[in-house]
Amino acid sequence: MVQGSDALAAGADRRPRCWWSVSAPEYVDYHDREWGRPVLSDALLFERLVLEAFQSGLSWLTILRKREAFRTAFAGFDIAAVAAFGPDDAERLLGDAGIVRNRAKIASAINNAGGALEVIAQHGSLAAYLWSFRPLDPPAPRIIADLHSTSPESIALARDLKKRGFRFLGPTTVYAHMQAAGQVNDHVVGCCVRDEVEEERREAARRRR
Repeated sequence: MVQGSDALAAGADRRPRCWWSVSAPEYVDYHDREWGRPVLSDALLFERLVLEAFQSGLSWLTILRKREAFRTAFAGFDIAAVAAFGPDDAERLLGDAGIVRNRAKIASAINNAGGALEVIAQHGSLAAYLWSFRPLDPPAPRIIADLHSTSPESIALARDLKKRGFRFLGPTTVYAHMQAAGQVNDHVVGCCVRDEVEEERREAARRRR
């Protein structure tokens, strides 16, 4: 632990990071390069939604270690391609030891791809829709108790997704997606990448205008 905050821990390189990120090399890499950085690509946003749904009940480390297998199994998370998956594809995925073989989650990923196509048709892009729920920036978290598992915006987005027929995307999963995709910056104060992530978020906001 880094002195002064229960939300910081020193990595092997002695740099302070969010406490959850230092237990495995995959976590360190994900924390430093991806988590909290703004995602504006529809394919990448769909990937994050699918992986967050598959993570339910499992550790995120399990998902990270299977990520490349997921990308191969789900056609690089091309939304139209996944939406076109049929029964044979579902059975193929159930037999793929490289991913999480859960019938309900596989079915939800295919279903949600169809929902994403409808969102794109209505809003122009999946990114435009998801980012329309971006919350106003809360105070920067300093300790673990400052962090939350849901927000009013994640509750609203989960409710809207459910109305649209999306599955396995409740408020907690949606908030985890918001954290991962940069809609909020929950890197704690003192984290070695927090300021860099925040600058990327500001630049993304300028590009979206």
